[in-house]
Amino acid sequence: MHRNDYFEYRPVSMNNQKNLLEIEEHMYILDDVEKPNVFRNMFPYSEVPKIPFNDRVVPHDMPKDIWITDTTFRDGQQSRAPYSSEQIVRIYDYLHKLGGPNGMIRASEFFLYSKKDQDAVYKCMERGYQFPEVTSWIRASKKDFQLVKELGMPETGILVSCSDYHIFMKMKMTRLQAMNHYLGIVRDCLEEGISPRCHLEDITRADIYGYVVPFCLELMHLMEEYKIPIKIRACDTMGYGVNYPGAVIPRSVPGIVYALHTHAGVPHELLEWHGHNDFYKAVSNSTTAWLYGCSGVNTSLFGIGERTGNTPLEAMVFEYAQLRGSLNGMDTTVITELAEYYEKEIGYEIPPRTPFVGKNFNVTRAGIHADGLLKNEEIYNIFDTEKFLNRPVLCAVSNTSGLAGIAHWMNTYFKLKGDCQIQKGAALVQEVKDWVDKQYEEGRVTVITDEELIQVIGGACHKLGLELGENGFTEKASGEEA
Repeated sequence: MHRNDYFEYRPVSMNNQKNLLEIEEHMYILDDVEKPNVFRNMFPYSEVPKIPFNDRVVPHDMPKDIWITDTTFRDGQQSRAPYSSEQIVRIYDYLHKLGGPNGMIRASEFFLYSKKDQDAVYKCMERGYQFPEVTSWIRASKKDFQLVKELGMPETGILVSCSDYHIFMKMKMTRLQAMNHYLGIVRDCLEEGISPRCHLEDITRADIYGYVVPFCLELMHLMEEYKIPIKIRACDTMGYGVNYPGAVIPRSVPGIVYALHTHAGVPHELLEWHGHNDFYKAVSNSTTAWLYGCSGVNTSLFGIGERTGNTPLEAMVFEYAQLRGSLNGMDTTVITELAEYYEKEIGYEIPPRTPFVGKNFNVTRAGIHADGLLKNEEIYNIFDTEKFLNRPVLCAVSNTSGLAGIAHWMNTYFKLKGDCQIQKGAALVQEVKDWVDKQYEEGRVTVITDEELIQVIGGACHKLGLELGENGFTEKASGEEA
C-alpha cells in the first residue's frame, strides 16, 4: 500500500474512553537501515550517557490490574552460584506464600538447559500452584525450542534483542533478517500451542518506531491469527531508562510503554517491564512502567541479577501497596523469612543497609533519633516494620546512643512491651551506658555488638540483683542468688 493510500483509507474511529474521533497519524513500517543506529548522540561511550528532552509528554494509563513476575531463577542466577534444585523449590514455595491467594506474584521463569534446572521445573510444577506460573526462557533458536516442547511448558520467554547494538554487532544481521528470524521462532511456538513471551532486550537503545513498533505489530497480527496470547517484555537491559516527563525515546520509559500499547496495540495485560539498576533507577522505572500501561513488572529477589542487579521483588511489593492502598493478600512477613533463608541456608550475605531486608535497614545509631524512637517509634520508622516484616525497629548502641538508645535496644531485643519496658533512667541502663562510655574512651570506633550487650547486661543484672522475667527486669526474690 502506498503511503498516500494508507492515509486516505485509514478509518476514523471513536475512542470510547476519550469520546473523541481519532485517526492513526503514522504508518509504522520497518526501517531496514543499512547501518546501525546506535544513538551515539545519547550514548557516546567515551562520555557519560546523556538524557535529552523534547517535552513530548504522554498520559498516565495505569491498568486496572497490575502484578509482579519473578526472574530469580533465570536472570537472578546469572550473577551468582547456581541454586540447588532443593533451594529453588523452597524459594518457589516462599514466592507462592508471599504472592497470596490473589496471585500477586504471577509467574516465575526458569532456565531449562541443565538436568538440575529441569528437575527443579518438574518439582515446582508438581506443587500444583496456580501462581506463580512456572515458565521458561530460551534463546531464539529451534534447538532451545525443543526443550520447551519436551517439558510441556505452556509459556516460554524468547530472547528477541531489539537494538542495533545487538542486531548488527552481535547477531550480524539486518533488522529485516532479525525480525524474520524471531517471527519464525514465535510461529513455531504458536504452532505447538505454546504462548510466547518476547523479551525485547536492550529496548532503551533501540529504534522504537523504526523497529520495535513494526515488529510488535507483526506479533500482534500473529496473535490475532493463532488466538494465543503473545506477551511483550520491554527489557531495560543496561538500565538506561528514565522516568522524567518529556525525555526523549528510547530512554523514556513512559514513551516506550506508550508506543507499545498505543501504537503497537499491545494490551495492558500482555505488557511487562524488566529493569536493571545500573543508574539506580530500577525501582522508579518499574513503577513508572505500571503508571503508564504495563500490567506486569519483572523482578528478582533482593535485586540479585546481572551487574548491578534487577528490580528487587520486595521493593515492588511495597510500591504496589503504596499505589493501590492495600497489599491485595500479599504476606509481607515472608520477605523476612526469605532473607533469613538466604543468609542461613544459602549463605548469601545481604548488604546490611538494603531496604526491607538488610540487617540495619530499620536500625538507627544517632542518640537524638533513639530518644525519639523511645517516645514514639513512628517518628523515625518508615511504617510498622514489626507488623509487616516481623522486624521491630532497632537502635544500634554506640558512643552516640545515650541512655535512650540503650533502653530502646533492650526493650526491642528482649521484646518488652507496655509497663514491662525499661526506662532510660533505670540503674541497669546506666550501668550499661557506663560500660559503653568506657569502651569509646579507650579508643573504640565500632558499634557494640548484640553479643557484647547481652553479656554486659547479664553482669549488670548480677550486680544489681535483677532478673529478666515476664514483667521485664525486676528484683530477684529474697533469698535467691544474684
